[in-house]
Amino acid sequence: MDSLAEAVISGATPDELAREKLPAEYTATHTRIEDVDMFKGVTDKDVRKSLRVSGVPMPELAPDEVLVAVMASSINYNTVWSATFEPLPTFNFLKRIGKTGGFAARHDQPFHVLGSDASGVIVRMGAGVRRWQIGDRVVINPVQVDDQEPATHSDGMLGTDQRAWGFETNFGGLAHYTVVRASQLLPKAPHLTWEEAASTPLCAGTSYRMLASDRGARMKQGDVVLIWGATGGLGAFAVQLVKNGGGIAVGVVSSESKARVLREMGCDVVINRTEIGLGTGDGASTLDAVEQGKKLGRVIRQEVGEDPHIVFDNNGKATFGISVFVARRGGTVITCGSSTGYQHLYDNRYLWMNLKRIIGSHAANYHEQTECNRLVRLGHLNPVLSAVFPLAEVGEATRQVQLNRHQGKVGVLCLSPEPGLGVTDPELRARVGEAALNRMRVEAGVAG
Repeated sequence: MDSLAEAVISGATPDELAREKLPAEYTATHTRIEDVDMFKGVTDKDVRKSLRVSGVPMPELAPDEVLVAVMASSINYNTVWSATFEPLPTFNFLKRIGKTGGFAARHDQPFHVLGSDASGVIVRMGAGVRRWQIGDRVVINPVQVDDQEPATHSDGMLGTDQRAWGFETNFGGLAHYTVVRASQLLPKAPHLTWEEAASTPLCAGTSYRMLASDRGARMKQGDVVLIWGATGGLGAFAVQLVKNGGGIAVGVVSSESKARVLREMGCDVVINRTEIGLGTGDGASTLDAVEQGKKLGRVIRQEVGEDPHIVFDNNGKATFGISVFVARRGGTVITCGSSTGYQHLYDNRYLWMNLKRIIGSHAANYHEQTECNRLVRLGHLNPVLSAVFPLAEVGEATRQVQLNRHQGKVGVLCLSPEPGLGVTDPELRARVGEAALNRMRVEAGVAG
């Protein structure tokens, strides 16, 4: 470990951090361009084979960027996509951004440092950074935008040059250091550990935009919200946001163990789809989706008395036809991602004749992320971390997500030497309570 990293871990002052020498290279989780074809013709695209953890060159900072020493990160499904080189190799993204020239050319490398979540300490700043200082403890908004693009000033997610950091850009968060724009920085919640804080921004922010933002489903008090995969990273935050906003959360899970966790979270209606004979299928038949939708709808009406106002769907192909059918007349299907496939089939009669809406949603803009992070810092939105791995075992951590063997979020310790560090407000932590903060925590990799 380099001397700057050791200084961060030991709690060095900002002046001491500034005096430490910047390393020429750093340890990072990355894919290599020569491995792009390694899974061609292979059924099981095991991410443990493509993810490497070793040294990469330290990039130069642009004027509007900071270098963050990463204490912890977490796994998102985009790391699975990156590591399987599907639906297309992410090196295509790096070439595209590199062609824009200037500092962007740094991104086009034969390696891609992955990771779209991080918590850590600012150790270097570009000349144009104003609102932050070396030594600040931060988490990272996973969206990079071009603040000189007009659409960005309406909604950062509408800009054509907005990119997912660590997926569509290089130098992501599953590493000892990461390069981010100052417009990605958010203050770390002081009552959370490094790994807890790192597990919140991407999924919590995405769920916030989908449900609470005026650009999403615009959930109101009393809305019945159906949440697929309600103990997953997105779904577990969605349950909390629905409850916080006075909605009625209806969570769908695939096992009794997940159902127990969901009940402990206070979800109003818990549906174990295996118990009611509801399979998600493969999404290849609209007739099957309608029949399954009827089955699911009967259960929801029996429990709540009415159909869902909002259906929260990030599964994609396997569930989307059911979602469109089961939403009430005038209801909304809000969708992001598509972990089971991008090609969605649904019977359009149930959409147009019942005046339903489909809204596409992607990540969250800086203001939405700030509002969501405020809820986290106040203790009103809690982490959903279930397991923590060391950086050396990031392949296994990502494999758990690839095979859906996890609940909530899977954390990764980067520079943090052990779980449980980083708390600077123990009083607030005590008020929130360990039970609420660690509801999904299990022994895995590194216990915490």
